[in-house]
Amino acid sequence: MEDTAIFAGGCFWCMVKPFDTMPGINKVVSGYTGGHVPNPTYEQVSSHTTGHTEAVEVVYDPDVISYKQLVEIYWHQTDPTDAMGQFQDRGDNYRPVIFVKDEAQRKIAEASKKQLAESEQFDSPIVTQIEDAKPFYPAEEEHQEFYKKNPLRYQMEEMGGREKFIKKNWQKQ
Repeated sequence: MEDTAIFAGGCFWCMVKPFDTMPGINKVVSGYTGGHVPNPTYEQVSSHTTGHTEAVEVVYDPDVISYKQLVEIYWHQTDPTDAMGQFQDRGDNYRPVIFVKDEAQRKIAEASKKQLAESEQFDSPIVTQIEDAKPFYPAEEEHQEFYKKNPLRYQMEEMGGREKFIKKNWQKQ
């Protein structure tokens, strides 16, 4: 049995590996969602005219890893206090969003967000949005499994603030 989850948290290149390396994850696809243009290209999404957000679709086995666990992995990859992008990635196409496909996912995501807010781990409010899933369009092939195909460039992207933020804010738990 397979299920899917969609998360946006900055550049999709940096969102693949944290999910892809977990047991129970069958596939992680980089792509675009949340906009009004069917089958957008990277250039169109980057132009900020399509309404799309770069995101990852996680295909997983719920008997091995739960949606709740996926949401926890997600939080640990993002700055949930930054509504206009993530780290060096700025703009609406990089905004943090948990896209939910049904009421069960919504309840889990909202409870997790509430728990994070109540933890007072961050000095600023948790602004990550929880929105209904819209059509997900896979990105072009060169954007798939970027961390495997371009390990040096991936490492440079990670060092652009994401890795430092994660170490600073999530290691103290």
